[in-house]
Amino acid sequence: MAHDSYVSPFSARYASPEMQFIFSEDNKFKTWRRLWISLAKAEQRQGLPITDAQIAEMEAHAGEINYADAEAQEKKTRHDVMSHVYAFGLQCPLAKPIIHLGATSCYVGDNTDIIVMKQGLELLRGKALKVIQQLRDFAVQYKAVPALAYTHMQPAQPTTVGKRATLWMNELVMDIEEIDHRLSTLALLGSKGTTGTQASFVELLADGDKIDQIERDIAADFGFKNVVPVSGQTYSRKVDFQVLSALSGVAQSASKFSYDLRLLQSFKEMEEPFEKGQIGSSAMAYKRNPMRSERISALSRYVMVDQLNAAMTAGTQWFERTLDDSANRRIAVAEAFLAVDGILNLYMNVTGGLVVYEKGVRARLFRRAAGRIALHDEEFGATRLAGRAVGELSRQAQLADGLRPHCRANTSMLMPGASGLSRSRSTSSWVIRIEAYPSRVICLPTLLTLRCSRRARMVPGEILSR
Repeated sequence: MAHDSYVSPFSARYASPEMQFIFSEDNKFKTWRRLWISLAKAEQRQGLPITDAQIAEMEAHAGEINYADAEAQEKKTRHDVMSHVYAFGLQCPLAKPIIHLGATSCYVGDNTDIIVMKQGLELLRGKALKVIQQLRDFAVQYKAVPALAYTHMQPAQPTTVGKRATLWMNELVMDIEEIDHRLSTLALLGSKGTTGTQASFVELLADGDKIDQIERDIAADFGFKNVVPVSGQTYSRKVDFQVLSALSGVAQSASKFSYDLRLLQSFKEMEEPFEKGQIGSSAMAYKRNPMRSERISALSRYVMVDQLNAAMTAGTQWFERTLDDSANRRIAVAEAFLAVDGILNLYMNVTGGLVVYEKGVRARLFRRAAGRIALHDEEFGATRLAGRAVGELSRQAQLADGLRPHCRANTSMLMPGASGLSRSRSTSSWVIRIEAYPSRVICLPTLLTLRCSRRARMVPGEILSR
């Protein structure tokens, strides 16, 4: 690889070979040739004087792009499509008169863009499904591991490690639904001519039904059910915005996951995989930085902002078409796909090796939640604050579990009626028994289980009153 000129990080660091091929020149120009062959076949079926020999010659050279000829011609003409028509004609002298017959540049340009976006969406869909599968397995594995939940970034009611993972899953499921909608509604431009009137095809065929059939045949060749019903020279650039919006959705979901995991890693509750030989910091060898999650955050911001490129382009097109969309789209659309591909590659890697430190999760739960428990008797309307008692007993439970206690021993904190620290036989959980109400039990690891013949329930937070 050359080191004396700029190389896109998407190619060198982030995007997969599969996605890079989808947006490669090879895939682009080979698709152009497939479109020219499809057009010739469809026109032949509708009676235009195109021979089987001409089509066979085109098919024989469809995968042999003579780049040098095209590049030399483009320097003269400053027109990429006509340069490749010229280069294809050099290889196919018999077919040269009918290559690109009746079409305009957007016939190959725009149709290829739609085909490439479809290929990209299908690749991303598979990767997003893989992440969902890995998160599903993780959620099932840790569905009963209690953890402290947060609202407003303040300690709230408990959740479980697995339950939190379902939040990440659900957002990706929404993204899959959006991608599926885009895939099901993507339509080729078809062969609309220079201003969308199909005037050149009317001149060639003078039959609207035949022209419509040509478009249907081309769409079928590339796996599409429809072509756009109306257009100027191009398909509406709102399509690019809609596709990039779906990609932005994936980036939003991944970004939330990455920020959550970075916070959890700072809490010592969870951690992204840390490979053997990996260096966390050049100056602080003890550090285990969440570098992959941070990279997800960075790339996600890029995609969310890149969506605006498509919005601005769609909103600034004039009449049937202006060319100020072209240079922007070459960068914005391709890099959105390459970035989301990189995001999902990282997302798959991280979710395939997530580490949970259960002792750390429990310690934080005890430390933050044990002092905020109110016992509420629904039948009599009486409210009892047992937080301090639970705090001291949870300290004893942490010592027994080999954890660092969150508070010093203080037997005066044991309020009358709160005692009886023991381990549950059925769940191996520490429990507190409330002597005044022998049937009441608080399960420390979950802080969720409270049993009482008087239909009592446990409420984390402020003292409750009716």
